[in-house]
Amino acid sequence: MLQTFKKATDVALAEINEEKKIRKTEELFLLFSMGSQFDHLIKQKLDGLGVFCLVADPATVTADDVKKLNPIGIILSGGPASAYEEPPFDGKIFDLGIPVLGICLGFQMWAHHIGVKISLSSKREFGTHIFRRSPEALAKGDGISKLFDGLPDKFKVMETHGDIISADDKLTITGTTDNTPVAAGQYKNLYGVQFHPEVTETENGGKIYENFCFKVCGAKDKFPASEVAKKKIADLKNQIGNKKVLLALSGGTDSATVAYLLKEALPGPPSFQKRGPGGVQILGIYIKGIDRPDDEQHVKKYFGNESWINLKIVDATDDFLKALKGKTSMNEKRLAMRDIYKNILEIEAKEFGADFIAQGTLYTDISESGGGYDTGAKKAQIKIHHNVDLKFSLPEIEPLADCVKDTGRNIGKALGVPDELLLRQPFPGPGLVVRIEGEVTPEKLHTARLVDGIYIEEMRKWKLASSPPPFQKGGQGEVDSISLYNSIWQAGAVVTNSMITCTKGDDAAEGYVIALWAVWSVNGFTARAAELPYDFLKHVAQRMTNEIREVGGVVYRISDKPPVTIEWG
Repeated sequence: MLQTFKKATDVALAEINEEKKIRKTEELFLLFSMGSQFDHLIKQKLDGLGVFCLVADPATVTADDVKKLNPIGIILSGGPASAYEEPPFDGKIFDLGIPVLGICLGFQMWAHHIGVKISLSSKREFGTHIFRRSPEALAKGDGISKLFDGLPDKFKVMETHGDIISADDKLTITGTTDNTPVAAGQYKNLYGVQFHPEVTETENGGKIYENFCFKVCGAKDKFPASEVAKKKIADLKNQIGNKKVLLALSGGTDSATVAYLLKEALPGPPSFQKRGPGGVQILGIYIKGIDRPDDEQHVKKYFGNESWINLKIVDATDDFLKALKGKTSMNEKRLAMRDIYKNILEIEAKEFGADFIAQGTLYTDISESGGGYDTGAKKAQIKIHHNVDLKFSLPEIEPLADCVKDTGRNIGKALGVPDELLLRQPFPGPGLVVRIEGEVTPEKLHTARLVDGIYIEEMRKWKLASSPPPFQKGGQGEVDSISLYNSIWQAGAVVTNSMITCTKGDDAAEGYVIALWAVWSVNGFTARAAELPYDFLKHVAQRMTNEIREVGGVVYRISDKPPVTIEWG
């Protein structure tokens, strides 16, 4: 499906128009990802508003490309560079007359473009501070800065910057903090803030993005997630009636959203549904074996004691290991686990007496597997997804097959799917199979589950304020009370084929090298290696080598995508 927008080629424009049809809109926003570790949070905020936001590459997209795309609004994120270092970006984009919202570095960039001085401040601001709307701007009314329309005169914001924007007659200063005389400003179509509205520590941050999209840019089309959900529920009611549905339930965003759609499609209130195989229409099947302990815990927590769905956990560890025996390439392993996945669902569907098999398949899954719209055009098969074109013996229900990741998430939010399920870090369909080099053996699989458990557990507990990253001039620095897990787009631990000599106690031994990785990204198509705190990595490595006998040492991958892919295989 859509990748990061790099050039206005015929292929790229055709893909964008295809997604516009899915969303039933002609309105588009561009988010230029300047390298902030919070870029994905901006994307989530915009997705939550229901607008169509496309991530753009500042190094390749020109003003001419933007003209062809014709967005109604542009956002520039924060980042580690300084505006006076001329980070890659076509400044002519600022002159197109399209409303621009600059965040931190993004604000500094357009201010520098119009001739305002940007310099290293002697008083840096990291963490939470009080933002005050400027009396002059307030006296002129909200028409001066619709960005803050309806907001209080002062509120808390989270700042992570070391550069300062000088006061200048070219700028209308719309807000200040104690150490930042220009914490927010405006010039014609250009709007900027020195803080990060996308993080939870900033009060009213969601309202600022909402004001920019709908009051500044004049957007009218929200992707109507609630209305789309109603339509999908009505279609499911007509399709299902009183029949039974088996749902492949992983506990991730997509299958959880499908579960809630099916819940609403049940005939009558869920409270009237009787517990037990004979009285519940939906059976959720969670397949255990190449999963993580974290996944099973979430499925049990949210679906294990509900009146409207029965949850069955099928331990397929032995089946997976048998099918994977002797398989060493990632493609071979993907195909092998896919067969087991299909067979289990078929067996369980027959035992349950199901009339349908439901999955959380997205349009992205179908497209990357070589399917999609019947246009006659040749499509590449990027990778074979485990949930596509399985040719079940029963009719399939795929309510999200016309959705991409964020539109499916919006529907889930409209249905009340818990945020903990909606905003979890992505986990690949083939599970730990692609996080184990070479053949998947019982020992490697056991080790993979243990190292992943430690890594994610510590990432959830670690607060960034307890270990500030090195100061970076233009944007990112110490932040306040954000968990490391929430600042990362995706992270994983890989059991490599490398064995190293190690000492444990007084004895020499051999153990696997574990490769950790984590990335900052917006949509997963491009990614930047996350600069995790060194003492966090040391702590995790120490736990793994102390607690897991099979682990000999731990390394950290620092490569970006491209050239590497996010998953190891």
